[in-house]
Amino acid sequence: MINSVRNTVLSVLNKINYGYLSPSDFNLFAKQAQLDLFDNYFYQYNYQIMKENARQSGTGYADIRKGYEEVIDLFSVTNDLTHISDNEFSAPSILTTGDDYYLVVKVLCYDASVPPRVFKGEAEKVHNSKISMLLNSMLTTPTETFPAYVLNGGTITVYPDTFDAATEVSCNYIRYPKDPKWTYVTLTNGEPAFDQTAADYQDFELTIDDEVGLAMKILQYAGVSIREADVYSFANSEDTQGAQEEK
Repeated sequence: MINSVRNTVLSVLNKINYGYLSPSDFNLFAKQAQLDLFDNYFYQYNYQIMKENARQSGTGYADIRKGYEEVIDLFSVTNDLTHISDNEFSAPSILTTGDDYYLVVKVLCYDASVPPRVFKGEAEKVHNSKISMLLNSMLTTPTETFPAYVLNGGTITVYPDTFDAATEVSCNYIRYPKDPKWTYVTLTNGEPAFDQTAADYQDFELTIDDEVGLAMKILQYAGVSIREADVYSFANSEDTQGAQEEK
C-alpha cells in the first residue's frame, strides 16, 4: 500500500506544481500520518461507545464499533514482561518485547514456582497515589488471587510483592504500528525506484480503507490543502494507469 499512497501523493504534487517530495520527507510524513489515523481509531471507538450509552446511535450503526474493535485488535499483543528486580517489571518496549505499547489492556499474574506456571489472576490497575492506602488496609490489600499493579513510565510494579520472578507477569497491550518506510534503489538517472525487497522496507499497517486518508494526511504535512474527493480522483487515476501499464 505504501507505494500506492506515494504515487497518489506525487501525482497531486505534480498536478499543482508543488515540487519534489524526497523519500526521506515522505517517510517522515508517512510515519506521522499513520499515527494520526491510528489515534483516530480510538477516538472513533470511544465516540461510538458514548453514543451507544447515550442511546444516540441507531441499529444501522451497530457494526461501526465492532469494525473499530476488529481493526484495533490487529495490534493486540500478549508478552511476558522483563523482570527488573523484586516486584518490578519493564513495561512493553522495543528493547524488552519488540513493541512499544500504546495502551496496556491487561496485566496477568502467574505462579511460576513449579512448571507449568499457574494463572493466579488479572491485576487491577491502581494509581500511584492510591497504592499506599490499599497496602495499609487488610480489607483492600492486593492478594495473589486479586493482584494489583501500578504503571509508572516504563515500569510496572505488581502487588503483592510475591510476584517477583521472570515469567510470573505477562501483559496484553495494544502496540504502536511499525514505522512505515518506502525503500528504493537509485536508477542511473538519479531517480528513486521502489524496492520492497530491502531489509528495512515496511508497509503501512493500517487497513486498505485508510489509503486515501493516509495520502491526505501526508499532503497536509507537506503543506497542501486538498479535498478528500480530489484525492480519491487522483488515487483512481493512478490505479487505472498502473493497470494499463501491466497489460
